[in-house]
Amino acid sequence: MKVVFLKDVPGRGKTGDIKEVNDGYARNYLIPNKLAMPASAAVKSEIAAKQAAEERRKAKAEAEMVELAKNLDGAKVNIKAKTGAKDKLYGQITTTVIAAEIEKQTGKTIDKRKLELAEPIRQLGNYEVVIRFNKDLSSKINLAVTAEENT
Repeated sequence: MKVVFLKDVPGRGKTGDIKEVNDGYARNYLIPNKLAMPASAAVKSEIAAKQAAEERRKAKAEAEMVELAKNLDGAKVNIKAKTGAKDKLYGQITTTVIAAEIEKQTGKTIDKRKLELAEPIRQLGNYEVVIRFNKDLSSKINLAVTAEENT
């Protein structure tokens, strides 16, 4: 019996695959557990349409990510922080603070997990922060940490 897998089944098939399986396996396990359904022309065309829509969505998301990386590459972000003696910061500047500041200054939302920082920033100065969008796409921003003026 030919079936279309609705969910991934280890060792049998992935979502959207059309495979030939034993009749009993399909009738007694796959179909009752909504893991697959019999392959008909209508089901095949529906699955193909879903896969095409998913491909378009992925391509659009990838294009948006590339555009965001171009826009942020070389951007300058300034963070003001309270300081103590010897230009040491009260507390530290983490990826969460940097991501929030990027969004505030550029209007671009960045996930804090995409920021690569060897260790939290604890002193005033200029830093280069890498934003890793995926394994092949990254950009660098220039981060300036300055002292907050006391009034």
